[in-house]
Amino acid sequence: MAWRNHSTITEFILLGLSNDPHVEALLFVFFLGIYLLTMMGNLMLLLVIRADSRLHTPMYFFLSNLSFMDLCFSSVTVPKLLKDLLSEKKTISVEGCLTQVFFVFFSAGTEACLLSVMAYDRYAAICHPLLYGQVMNSQLCVRLVLASWGLASLNAFVIVLLAINLDFCEAQTIHHYTCELPPLFPLSCSDISITTNILLSSTLLHGLGTFLPIFFSYARIIYTILSISSTSGRSKAFSTCSSHLIAVTLFFGSGFLCYLMPPLGSSLDLLISLQYSAVTPLLNPLIYSLKNKEVKAAIRRTLGKYL
Repeated sequence: MAWRNHSTITEFILLGLSNDPHVEALLFVFFLGIYLLTMMGNLMLLLVIRADSRLHTPMYFFLSNLSFMDLCFSSVTVPKLLKDLLSEKKTISVEGCLTQVFFVFFSAGTEACLLSVMAYDRYAAICHPLLYGQVMNSQLCVRLVLASWGLASLNAFVIVLLAINLDFCEAQTIHHYTCELPPLFPLSCSDISITTNILLSSTLLHGLGTFLPIFFSYARIIYTILSISSTSGRSKAFSTCSSHLIAVTLFFGSGFLCYLMPPLGSSLDLLISLQYSAVTPLLNPLIYSLKNKEVKAAIRRTLGKYL
């Protein structure tokens, strides 16, 4: 591996969330509960969308992919966090660190792309309802999902190449609960200015490339909704995209604080990262279930079949 040409470090020590065994036990129960609820919520959403033919539409096709990525995103960091909360020595190998860096950026990047695609889907449904079936055909939907996976994989690969080319001397302690690229920078004994600039540029490019389509889609959506004469019509049109707006705000808001803002202090940085990687995947199925009448009706029909 290229890393071994630059460094004799074979593993890193994760500082984790606490050194107090009692606090760690409470955190283990808390995050185990979050992880199990995340798995149950997203798996239930996947099952309901697959089982109910009324939800076999582009919007729910994209939502099922988002739920799958939430499963992946949560599984990249939370199981390792749970293991470390029960371990006296919290270590991760160089290979494991690289793998975690890749999948953190891959899963987060794919989610950003999917949220952007879902915004375009809502734009097509609200602004061009008569052409919606032609515009959002099954072939385009599959291509958009594959493009989301492909772009996120490319971005994650670039990020991992940056990590491979870092030089590490004696420092091994990562002041974080997981292995991400920003916490690795203080451990490097080489010049990281170029690496930092590339990471910032890559994050900005990917972030703005996915956020701007959302912004312009909703600008057109809001304009179209405001032009609807009836109050009930405006309310119905807005209700079809309110869940997506909440999910976008949670994901991009916490992502912006994680990767584009200067460090806010170790404890606050950890809280923002936990919200980004552990809490948001839990909230997404709740948001789409509680605020979506079609999903709630489909859940009742699906549970009625199995109970």
